[in-house]
Amino acid sequence: MKLLLTGASGQLGHVLAARLCNIGDIIAPTHSQMDLTDADAIRRVVVATQPDLIINAAAYTAVDQAEAQPQLAYAINAIAPAILAQQAQFLSIPLIHFSTDYVFDGNGSTPYREDHLPQPRNIYGMSKLAGEHAIAAYCENYWILRTSWVYGAHGSNFLKTILRLAQERDTLNVVDDQIGAPTWTHSIADALMHMLSAADAQEIAQRINTSHGLYHLTATGSTSWHHYARTIVHMLSTLHMPLRLQESDISALPSSAYPTAATRPLNSRLCVDKLQEAFALTLPHWQSALTDCIEELTGRRLPQRSDD
Repeated sequence: MKLLLTGASGQLGHVLAARLCNIGDIIAPTHSQMDLTDADAIRRVVVATQPDLIINAAAYTAVDQAEAQPQLAYAINAIAPAILAQQAQFLSIPLIHFSTDYVFDGNGSTPYREDHLPQPRNIYGMSKLAGEHAIAAYCENYWILRTSWVYGAHGSNFLKTILRLAQERDTLNVVDDQIGAPTWTHSIADALMHMLSAADAQEIAQRINTSHGLYHLTATGSTSWHHYARTIVHMLSTLHMPLRLQESDISALPSSAYPTAATRPLNSRLCVDKLQEAFALTLPHWQSALTDCIEELTGRRLPQRSDD
């Protein structure tokens, strides 16, 4: 089986490439081989490779920068997925696409279900929602997987920023009114491998066809960025890492005190019941997954595990 994977150099794509090679040959074009802002280049690669499955893990994720570069954000997050969907439909193959919690406005305090009305508040979220709509319009056999607050050992993310700042700063301010579920790239890859769980291209295509649609895929539980940062530092302190910053040195502040170019949703909770029930899958709690990730990053075992 041949799998065309976009975004293999990104934090999620990097992990997917390592895991998906267990079920097929990975075709992972670089930017020079397939520029996602070039529709003709996308078509050429798909036609030339004739994949059995397309997995789109590529995205323009610079949330604040997208406000100044809307055309680029839409090119990568909306137009490129549309082209991939059209090519998948033409070849009669399935498409797997990753989206975001930022398609919602963040009002309320309950987790968003897949049937909640998306109302993005920034260009990034709007462009990702446009990509979702394009896939649903052009392709019959697809999974759209919305995730949130993604982190991992590869690439840039909140966890690695806190790891660095904990060694450089004596104090730190972090917003405490944005709530979501930090989701490890390995958890996403594990879930996807479980969902695919089939022996060949035909079985996978049939599995996606019978369950096609939109799903939320995040860790379970929820937290604020502030508590997330404190949890990271607490775990590092427990491992006796050399830190300047202590858990008590991280202060909470509201989003209003930390203005950004793009407005963030305050409520990024996503309900994952549909995914777990459809695929007999149990997603990990965010704190359990974070523990696993930090142990992998540091090569040290935390003395006491907690999934509170």
